[in-house]
Amino acid sequence: MTPHARIRPLRLDLGEKLRALNWALVLLVPILGLVGYLVLYSAAGGAHAPWAWRHAVRLAVGTLVMLAVALTDVRLVYRFAYPVFALCLLALMAVDIAGTLSKGAQRWLDLGPVRLQPSEVTKVALVLALARYFHGLRIEEVGRPSALLAPLGMIGLPAVLVLGQPDLGTAVMLVAVGGTVLFLAGVRIWKFLLAGAAVAAALPVIWANLRDYQRERVLTFLDPERDPLGAGYHILQSYIALGSGGVWGRGLLGGTQAQLDFLPEKQTDFAFALLAEETGFVGAVLLLSLYATMVFIAFAVALRCEHHFGRLLAAGLAVNLALYVTINVGMVAGLLPVVGVPLPFVSYGGTAMFASLLGLGLVLCVDVHRRVPLPRHPGDPPA
Repeated sequence: MTPHARIRPLRLDLGEKLRALNWALVLLVPILGLVGYLVLYSAAGGAHAPWAWRHAVRLAVGTLVMLAVALTDVRLVYRFAYPVFALCLLALMAVDIAGTLSKGAQRWLDLGPVRLQPSEVTKVALVLALARYFHGLRIEEVGRPSALLAPLGMIGLPAVLVLGQPDLGTAVMLVAVGGTVLFLAGVRIWKFLLAGAAVAAALPVIWANLRDYQRERVLTFLDPERDPLGAGYHILQSYIALGSGGVWGRGLLGGTQAQLDFLPEKQTDFAFALLAEETGFVGAVLLLSLYATMVFIAFAVALRCEHHFGRLLAAGLAVNLALYVTINVGMVAGLLPVVGVPLPFVSYGGTAMFASLLGLGLVLCVDVHRRVPLPRHPGDPPA
C-alpha cells in the first residue's frame, strides 16, 4: 500500500460526500432559477404559462440530476468519458438524418415527450473527453504534434456537424472551450497563434461559405441601422430595452419593450434585455455577479483538485459557463453578432438547462472527489 492510498480513501460513503459537497455552488442554482422564473413570468405578461412553470419543473428535475452526478464516483465519470462523447457524436449525426426542423434550423431530435438539442450536451461531453485524454499524457507528450491529432479531431468533428445544422454560435463555443482545455493542458501559446493566423488567412473562404442569414447577422452587428425594420430590428429593440431600464429599472411587468411585444425572443435569446429593462443597471449587475461567483467557485474547485482529470474538467466547464454568459450578454448589448446562445438558468430551454446543470454536477463531483486517487499512468502514484 502506498502512502497516498493510506491517507486518501478509495471510496467515500454518502455522508462523507454530502459533507464535502460545495453547498455554496448548489445554492446558486435555485437563486438563478428564481431569476429565470420571474423573467419568464414577465415575458408571458404576468402568467405562469407557458414558460415559467415549465422552467421551474425542469430546474427541479435537473437539480436532482446535478446532485446525482455530484455524488457519483469520479472514477466512474472518468471511465465513461469517451462513451458519453461518442454517444453525443451519434446524436449529432442523427440530427442530420432525422432532426426536427424549426425556424430554418435542424438542431433537435424529437423523442416523443421531450425534444433534445444534442449540441448543447456535446459542449459538456467535449470537455469531459478532452480532460480524460490529457489526463493520460505526460507534460512532455503534450507538446508533440502527433499527440494533438486526437484532441483536434474531438473538437473539429462536432464543430463541423453543428455548423451543418446550421448553428454558428454553438460551433464557435465548441472550438473556444476545446481550445481552452488544450491551453490548460499545456499546449504552447505559439501553436494557438499559428492556428489564429491560419483562421485569419481563411476568412475569405469562411465568409464565402456562410449562409445568407449568417452574413446578414455579421453585417447587422457592424451596422444595426442598415436595416432597422428587418435584420437590425432585434438588436435595436434590445438597445432600447437596455437603455430604458436606467439604474433601478421599470419594475416587474413594467418594461415597455417587453410588455408591448417590441422585444423579440424575450423568453430565450433576449431574456437579459428584458431583465435589464425591468430591474435596471443594478439588477443586471447583480445577475452578472451571481454568474461570476459561480465561475469563480468552479475555478477554485479546479485549483484545489489533486488529480489532473478533475482540474481540466472543472476549469473547462467553468470556461464553458463563462462563454454562455459572455456571448449572450455580448450579443444583447450589440458587442457580438446575434448567434442564438441562451443565458444559463434564465432563458427558456430544456436542453440548455440540462446541459448547464450536468456541467455543474461534474464540477461538484470533482470537488467531492478531489483527493480520490486517479493515477495518470500504470505504475504512477495518484495525480
